[in-house]
Amino acid sequence: MISYPSRHCTVELQALPSRIGQVRRIVSAQLRYWHLDALIDRAALGVTELLTNVHQHAQPDKTCTVEIELLLDRLTVSVHDTDPRMPVVADTAGIDVLATCGRGLAMVAAVSESWGVRPDGESGKVVWFSLPAPVAAVRATPTRPPQRTTTVAVETPARRFAEVGQRVDLRRPEHAPARSAVVG
Repeated sequence: MISYPSRHCTVELQALPSRIGQVRRIVSAQLRYWHLDALIDRAALGVTELLTNVHQHAQPDKTCTVEIELLLDRLTVSVHDTDPRMPVVADTAGIDVLATCGRGLAMVAAVSESWGVRPDGESGKVVWFSLPAPVAAVRATPTRPPQRTTTVAVETPARRFAEVGQRVDLRRPEHAPARSAVVG
């Protein structure tokens, strides 16, 4: 029997509009790393909808954790928040076709293979969805020790390029600092 190790990535954040875009990019980059490019659009749409729900509805705060896990042939994306109230799926038949809200969970259901919600401990909940992963992509996943976990805390916005450091003469290579697009 051939077994493939699972892959796991965790992002902790406040579900604010600016953070939602950052997490969407993190999820997309992680899926590219795992050679799951075919799942990026659906996973990014699903995580955006779930985080938007946390932003709009979660109480008392907007703190949440996004987890993506690739296990065998299944990608699961879940969002944990501290609000114990379970989401309600709106009846899409009664919603105006031009409405810009009220269809988030219906969209998650439409793009995913399965989805659900469960209580999380004493307070809070987990809303999740899963997507089938192409077997060829799972085999192409970089070989690492099982249960590789990446945790990214998104708390403060990245500094702008001009704020990074002192002035240097970029025409002189010995004085040009190395810069990275990665925060931290």
